[in-house]
Amino acid sequence: MNAYLFLAGSNTKSFEIQDYFLAGSDSSCHWQIATADPRHAKIEAHNGQYFLKDLRSTAGTFLNEQSVREAPLKEGDWIQILDEELQFSLKPTREKPRFQLQSRNPEWNEKLQRLSSVASTNFPVLLLGPSGCGKEILSQSIHQESRRKEGPFVSVNCSALSENLVESELFGHLKGSFTGALNDRKGAFETARGGTLFLDEVGDLPLSLQAKLLRALENDEIRPVGGDQNIRTDVRVIAATHQNLIEKIQNREFRSDLYYRLNVVTIEAPTLFDRIEDFEDLLYGFAKKMKVRFAHQAVVRLKKHSWPGNIRELRNTVARASALFPRQLIDEEKVELILDRLSVGPQNMPTTVLPHQPLPLLKEMERQMIIRRLSTNYGNQRKTATELGLPKSTLHDRLKAYNIDPRDYEKK
Repeated sequence: MNAYLFLAGSNTKSFEIQDYFLAGSDSSCHWQIATADPRHAKIEAHNGQYFLKDLRSTAGTFLNEQSVREAPLKEGDWIQILDEELQFSLKPTREKPRFQLQSRNPEWNEKLQRLSSVASTNFPVLLLGPSGCGKEILSQSIHQESRRKEGPFVSVNCSALSENLVESELFGHLKGSFTGALNDRKGAFETARGGTLFLDEVGDLPLSLQAKLLRALENDEIRPVGGDQNIRTDVRVIAATHQNLIEKIQNREFRSDLYYRLNVVTIEAPTLFDRIEDFEDLLYGFAKKMKVRFAHQAVVRLKKHSWPGNIRELRNTVARASALFPRQLIDEEKVELILDRLSVGPQNMPTTVLPHQPLPLLKEMERQMIIRRLSTNYGNQRKTATELGLPKSTLHDRLKAYNIDPRDYEKK
């Protein structure tokens, strides 16, 4: 039985292995790598099983990102020598990999299917798109398609914690390093070792932490709060934000060097309105989980909604239907009662509310409530969002829509 090696990113046969296979810089090697040792590594068969052997090389031989001296090979294993990668297979050809998430929208589906090859790399991924469009689900899918799928998936919401807590959450801390640090604690970089670290709303990171995150990504090492020694890391980072990072860079609110470090592969997720072809699949998926039934006319009415909160708003709407009308058929009349009338979106209210424009009563009440909390908290958006029970990203959208400047409420 012969085996095969495929170049990374290629779906056609590159090498065929019979009794043995040599890799190195020597002209007698089957896989010639100019910067490798003359005879760097070898693959050979014993009783139908193939084994990878490192031939005392200088740079080492890696199997699925782990340095090995000798190890058995199985279907789909990745072999790395210096900057070269091959995938081991017992099949002479392989099907083009398909990403587990799919869409009925042709443009979005084409982008999703390209993620199969992206997932197999270790490169950082930057996910852009409005709040609620499924960036965390997308990051989990990339993790499940990656070589790190057996490792942990750790998610950190950078907008939900104060500056001190975010640093501890990311890098960990030592006992006594600050008030309340009663024990040593591993941060997300350590917890996600061997897996994927998802940094949600990375655009909300304070500038001081952006510099520390950049060093962690550049050097593959972190330093816990209160520590004096660095710790090596082993994570694949996926970052996400709904904000315009280029605009934040221009306003000196986001570091350009961190942006370019994260922006190796960028995927911009569309709004629900822009992938409306998927609406029924998403709606019925949520409805099945929450045991809700929708009449045809109700679905027609729901599709006409602008869905400014995207997939998250759709999920919450189905949950609201389940809570308000358990075991009842949701008709067009009930739809009007479950839609979020305070949604801020292009078809529900202007992007910016000018001072002379009157607001509907409920929206004016919401605006005044936000202003009161901002005033009480002296413009602190994180504290205000927490007290209002909103994600910070949602509060940010409300401030922009209601033309509220938090700086007006800061201590003078």
